[in-house]
Amino acid sequence: MKALIVDDERIARQELRRLLAAHPGIQIAAEAHNGEQALGLIPKLAVDVIFLDIQMPEMTGFEMLARLDDVPQIIFTTAYDEYAIRAFEVSALDYLLKPIAPERLAAAVAKLRPPKIPPRLEQVFVRDGERCWLVRVADIYLLESEGNYTRVCFKGERPLIARSLAALEARLDPAMFFRTGRAQIVNLKWVQAVETGPSGNLVITLRSGETVAASRRQSVALKDALSL
Repeated sequence: MKALIVDDERIARQELRRLLAAHPGIQIAAEAHNGEQALGLIPKLAVDVIFLDIQMPEMTGFEMLARLDDVPQIIFTTAYDEYAIRAFEVSALDYLLKPIAPERLAAAVAKLRPPKIPPRLEQVFVRDGERCWLVRVADIYLLESEGNYTRVCFKGERPLIARSLAALEARLDPAMFFRTGRAQIVNLKWVQAVETGPSGNLVITLRSGETVAASRRQSVALKDALSL
């Protein structure tokens, strides 16, 4: 289960990381020292739980949650007890007071629900200005990351959508879509040719005419995926 620690105090983040080491089912994907940084990380990481401080400069934990479209499981970690009622009003799983006792952390972790496996995407709504499409996933031949956005390539169109590449990847069929590197995913059914590049990695030519270079690590996995 992927976790994000959000706390403006470095020592508090370190202590929570130390305590969570006793729970091997929790993988700490990242730490954030304020709400703004956390908002940038959450869509990229697709975390299952956030250990969230409340009193932070510029943006409280509650204000951060108000800016999320999709809120993961929340366990508040704070030095103040006066926010407990409000915390449960926003459906927090637990409310831990600092310094956090190991047994209280264990009780909170025990409440975590296993991550849900989202259904595979069959089609995606894409809007670009006044134009919009309902695109069959099978018609998408290439997805390219541009920050927190993804460029969707289909039928000669290349609009941007407000979803991260990682968020889309979690909903795609891995038998059809392959991550070639940090910034691109290709539809294997659109692969026309595969050649070895000058640095030893594989270079894919798609039926659309575009070429995509796989990283050296992913080139090994690509050979297996294509039975090369």
